[in-house]
Amino acid sequence: MGRQGGAGEQTQDLWGSRRGLSLAALKRGFGDHLRYSQGRIPKIATLNDQYMALAYTVKDRLLHRWVRSAETYMKGDLRAVSYLSAEFLLGPQLANNLINLGIYEEVREAVEASGGDWNALLEHEPEPGLGNGGLGRLAACFLDSLATLQIPSIGYGIRYEFGIFSQSIQDGKQIETTDKWLCLGNPWESHRPEIAYEVKLGGHTEHVQGDDGRRQVRWVSNRVVKGVAYDTPVLGYKVNTCNTLRLWKAEAAESFDFQAFNVGDYYGAVEEKVFSENLTKVLYPNDEPTQGKQLRLEQQYFFVSCSLQDMLRMCSMGNLPPTRFHQVFSVQLNDTHPALAVPELMRLLLDEHGLGWDEAWEVTQKTFGYTNHTLLPEALEKWPLPLFRSLLPRHLEIVFEINHRFLEKVRARYVGDDDRAARMSLIDETDEKHVRMANLACVGSFAINGVAELHTDLLKRHVLRDFYEFFPEKFSNKTNGVTPRRFIVLSNPRLADLITRKVGDGWITDLDQLRKLEDLAEDEDFKSEWNRIKRLNKIDLSEAIRDRTGIVIDPDSLFDIQVKRFHEYKRQHLNVMHVLTLYSRMKQDPNIDISPRTFIFGGKAAPGYFMAKLIIRLVNAVANVVNHDPDVRDRIKVVFFPDFNVKNSRLIYPAADLSEQISTAGKEASGTGNMKFSMNGALTIGALDGANVEIREEVGPENFFLFGLTAEEVYNLKSAGYRPRDIYESNDQLRTVIDLIGSGHFSSGESELFKPLVDSLLYHDEYLLFADYQSYADCQDRVGRTYRDRNTWTRMSILNAARMGKFSSDRAIRQYCDEIWKVSPVPISLEDGDEEV
Repeated sequence: MGRQGGAGEQTQDLWGSRRGLSLAALKRGFGDHLRYSQGRIPKIATLNDQYMALAYTVKDRLLHRWVRSAETYMKGDLRAVSYLSAEFLLGPQLANNLINLGIYEEVREAVEASGGDWNALLEHEPEPGLGNGGLGRLAACFLDSLATLQIPSIGYGIRYEFGIFSQSIQDGKQIETTDKWLCLGNPWESHRPEIAYEVKLGGHTEHVQGDDGRRQVRWVSNRVVKGVAYDTPVLGYKVNTCNTLRLWKAEAAESFDFQAFNVGDYYGAVEEKVFSENLTKVLYPNDEPTQGKQLRLEQQYFFVSCSLQDMLRMCSMGNLPPTRFHQVFSVQLNDTHPALAVPELMRLLLDEHGLGWDEAWEVTQKTFGYTNHTLLPEALEKWPLPLFRSLLPRHLEIVFEINHRFLEKVRARYVGDDDRAARMSLIDETDEKHVRMANLACVGSFAINGVAELHTDLLKRHVLRDFYEFFPEKFSNKTNGVTPRRFIVLSNPRLADLITRKVGDGWITDLDQLRKLEDLAEDEDFKSEWNRIKRLNKIDLSEAIRDRTGIVIDPDSLFDIQVKRFHEYKRQHLNVMHVLTLYSRMKQDPNIDISPRTFIFGGKAAPGYFMAKLIIRLVNAVANVVNHDPDVRDRIKVVFFPDFNVKNSRLIYPAADLSEQISTAGKEASGTGNMKFSMNGALTIGALDGANVEIREEVGPENFFLFGLTAEEVYNLKSAGYRPRDIYESNDQLRTVIDLIGSGHFSSGESELFKPLVDSLLYHDEYLLFADYQSYADCQDRVGRTYRDRNTWTRMSILNAARMGKFSSDRAIRQYCDEIWKVSPVPISLEDGDEEV
């Protein structure tokens, strides 16, 4: 440690380098990890060595708080939240943990003072792509808020070896490449080989008589996989609470067959290892082929089985009987992916712990809460009965029994209403039989919630209407939220600093305090500083776009941004239609007065989703033509920002002037990108869909660009017989745009390229782009006029940010805690002499 001393001094010095938050302690820790964890001296240390050493140094501080949190939780008789999610999009961890420890600036300055490249270190960190989009990012925000609010909790998910694909664009097409986020190691996780559980698959069941005379069921599987825990600490903001994200990796129960090896079958010797590890190899395989469906079902069962076995182990460690399971854990199902937890907990209680049916069902129903995240019928998971039976024979028996008992109650209440019973059944009897996972989650949970007021209302009136009428007391709304720590403090440090200088730093954990900014919306000096920060953020994004795409954009133009997963209902192609509206106007009159605007698109399409990938190709084709057309004269530019993810989002949200939230009314459950944009001062153009409704209520109708049909109008139009071709024929501007796409103008004369998209709109238009087109185009004209009045635009921008307090994930988690989970904060204190955050 650089000097001689007694044993007590050396021990204190060691602990200081592992636990202290002073610059001296952090430097000692970094040096120690560079030498003893990485085996390097500074002269030959690579960027990865430096990153790993710094990450391990920070992790030491997290582990200290992690251990103290665990010790505190074990002492008390408390209830913890268990959050089950097939996705967790955490984003890079280094900067976020430094912010939560309160030492970000100190560490950055120390790195730069020693000659290090701070931005290179941050950029070097890979992103764990353990999710597709909003669902996984919401789960990560909730873990952050649970820890910040000092709620005992644990997240459970899957440790995918390969996360969501990395996206590149070649010849305008999306190209998917493997996301190798683990290739250089993951310093934040702790491997727990001693925490492992066997998970059965396949086989059959045997019904036998037990010694006590009771009927018992033995599941004789034909395959066993072992689930091994990998833990990541989740630290709250400037508190000592450090909770756990536990991800499961699949391994073979026996990884090497010596007998096969000895007879020369070298592949057979490791076949079981390869076969088993494939289970958690990749995030959400393409589930179109039967093998993909099977693997996805295996993944879902694998992680809920490991998680429930783990929770039961914790109960046993505390000498608590399984009948008290629901008193120890409140388990939240993040959509239907973990819904197999309902029959799995029943199986464990019945077959492994010997409870009777009624007792086990009471525990199960008091354990689970179910969050629904979709209004799209095709997104409500259903599993073919033959597949379900072949993989989970015991669970199918349990599902049948749950269904039998439940439908008896339904038929008793609604005598003679066979149609209602058929709709509410856990088994879809039409065509090929399926197990309905949303129905299973509704029956097996004590609470059901939507994620925006409109979404919850539509669940009650349409998607889950039968269940709402049967279980009205189960239903509530919990509007989504996002963490301001990542999406303002980390992503937009210039704005965070300005806000803190004006209103203090209390807003970081109490976002309602941003309301104090309203008084500054007419302050000329404040507005000038607000605009200066926005322009600097736009310059940062402009430079990143130039580096990644070669496209040069004007930071003084209006940055009109739509970044989200590509799907027809999210209507990125409606945005393109507006681009082409402006383009066609310029072609007709090259001297037309149009506000300069940069259209920025980003997001990934599912590899098997043909139409979404075609829309990405259209965006890039339009960009290639518009950006090089001399009649446009750079007044509009179109950019596709490749590989949008949590890391890249820190460039995008702070730079946006206009946020495109244009999904068809009644299709988006909530959306969270809309919240992230508004928090950073972007104005929203949107339909009354998802959380847009509440955002507009909060910021004021005058500070929101509204267009389009309402959800009720959408329903009525479709019911009356929607004819998109009629709108095409009657709207000259729309017809010009669609004909331009279909003509081959953007595909080097290849008119067939975008024909599937054009035909889909002309003859089906499932998501009503034509119906909303004119309203959208008119609203966009109003956007352009407003942006020219910079004083008005700036005031609207400030008020948008100031009124976003409702959309903090802290508020959402407080509601879950108070109204569903019934849990309370448990503050964590460190030992005397430790540095508190």
